[in-house]
Amino acid sequence: MVNTEDLRARLAELAERHRIPGATVAVQRGDEIVEAAYGVLDKETGYPATTDSIFQTGSITKVWTATLIMQLVDEGLADLDAPVARYLPDFRVTDEAVSASVTLRQLLCHTGGFEGDIFDDHGPGDDAVERFVAGLAGPSRQLFTCGELWSYCNSGYVVLGRIVEVLTGLTWEAALRERIAVPLGMTELATSPGEAIRYRVAMGHVPGPDGELVKAPLWNMPRSNAPAGSTLTLSVRDQLRFAQMHISGGVAPDGMRVLSEASIRAMREPQAAVPGVGPLADHWGLGWELFDWKGGPVIGHDGGTIGQSALLRIVPDQDVAVAILTNGGGFFGLHVLVTELLGDLAGVSVPPLPVPPDEPPTVDLRFFTGRYESVTCEAEVVQVGEALSVVVRPLGPAAALPGEDAPSSTVMVPLDARTLVALRETDGRYQTYTFLGDGDRAQFLHLGRAVPRA
Repeated sequence: MVNTEDLRARLAELAERHRIPGATVAVQRGDEIVEAAYGVLDKETGYPATTDSIFQTGSITKVWTATLIMQLVDEGLADLDAPVARYLPDFRVTDEAVSASVTLRQLLCHTGGFEGDIFDDHGPGDDAVERFVAGLAGPSRQLFTCGELWSYCNSGYVVLGRIVEVLTGLTWEAALRERIAVPLGMTELATSPGEAIRYRVAMGHVPGPDGELVKAPLWNMPRSNAPAGSTLTLSVRDQLRFAQMHISGGVAPDGMRVLSEASIRAMREPQAAVPGVGPLADHWGLGWELFDWKGGPVIGHDGGTIGQSALLRIVPDQDVAVAILTNGGGFFGLHVLVTELLGDLAGVSVPPLPVPPDEPPTVDLRFFTGRYESVTCEAEVVQVGEALSVVVRPLGPAAALPGEDAPSSTVMVPLDARTLVALRETDGRYQTYTFLGDGDRAQFLHLGRAVPRA
């Protein structure tokens, strides 16, 4: 097992190199857990990060929401292949056929096909999720045929959270606490600013006007997106408590069954192929990312909120898990730490992140060029000599989020016939974009989300 001092020193080395203000990491193999912390929770106050500090876990929350749904399946209250409308009769997106037919399974594995990055704020009340779902018919444009393609969809997970509320009679937050956090003995967990202030809580940090990291002007995203990852805040140890339940076949430390073994297995079954190359998984399961790495299988998820990022990787067959929480800076610079830990503890070979080739392949750049647009994002791809300039602009409420309010301009070259890679490193990696289409021109720019050609 890794030594605590060695883990702390390696975390500090990488965090300093990639300008990460504060971070915590926890590593588990069998019954042994090692934790380390680095830096500060807030650059302005200098309050130190410790292993019991809480950070926002972002979209790793989606696996918690998926776990709640699978509990309802275990109880006979939900059917993965039933339409959402069975449980939410008033559910509407812009496409009436999809409103009537999209299933829980399709939402769990991001193949519903409707607009995913809708961050409308419906207030802090207990009806925030309900109001969000009721308002989907306006902005939830259908991007492609339901079930046709994988495209990350926060909105779909809010819908799943609303199903949890309806079938349990609880708010999503209360269901998460009662059905997961309490049985697993979690002690450092919050789902609102009012709860978080009781703990050593991290502030997010975003680039300021001069590029230097500054404290984010907002701490949390809207409660209406909570089931997708806007509010859950916890310690790295509680992150591992959740991981251990999934490793142990759904059983809590005291022997209480939280989830059936059948549901644990079902969540790890591939449901959709993920386009492109880079840090995302090869396939998506029911909530989990599924990484096809030598020495695996490996499951996990990443998360990001306003200036905070998180990572969870699990090698179930080896009883190994790694969790990392950070509050700004070059998060992907910690990829090497994950590589080292999974290699040493589980014999897993984590592939390197893509880098620009010395000699880019010769491809027709016209395949990539053009304008792409959805309700929440627009992009312009223009040829500049032998390279391409890609300018991505957020639209709507997403554009108002700190750190997301300005267009990003990236010079890229082909990595292969369907993928572009940035020439300059940002946040510890070289950004990649995938383009989908069988003809002479791409039909989608896929940057985790499918953005149709305009």
